[in-house]
Amino acid sequence: MTRLSQSAADRHIIIGRIGAAHGIRGEVRVNPMTDFPERFHDMTAVYVDNALLEIESVRYHGDKILMKFKGYETRNDAETLKGKMLSVPRSEAMPLNEGEYYTFDIIGLDVVDVDGNALGKVTNVLETGSNDVYVVKSDEGKEILVPALKAVVKEINIDESRMVVDLPEVIE
Repeated sequence: MTRLSQSAADRHIIIGRIGAAHGIRGEVRVNPMTDFPERFHDMTAVYVDNALLEIESVRYHGDKILMKFKGYETRNDAETLKGKMLSVPRSEAMPLNEGEYYTFDIIGLDVVDVDGNALGKVTNVLETGSNDVYVVKSDEGKEILVPALKAVVKEINIDESRMVVDLPEVIE
């Protein structure tokens, strides 16, 4: 139901992290942090520490991406980028199917039950394998785990920053 990615607010989304230099000609290894690693193939520029860097080449190497930036010609140049995040403007987020949401769009939503009672805010999304689970924290600090199932999550409205849930009764 959700897609992985992280957010730098509404401005940029993080799509990868630069690892070690590769070879002697200025290439770096990139660990993709996106469900869409194919997006790197056609990219011409990316933000690194809020600076827009022009991409000279991209090639895939196993689960990593080898990338070369204009102006980074040597291994020493490339090593200065190690550990930095790659980001793109939010407007360049890959389109999702109906009913799919980016994790960074879900985190921070106000959660209410079907009767309109406030339950808290989504603070985390757990990936369990079968379905995601939204961690909702109340103003009192109590955490509620909400399975991301259509039977439970009745509405997600990103524009209104709201999620409506129908939680099963809990026996205490």
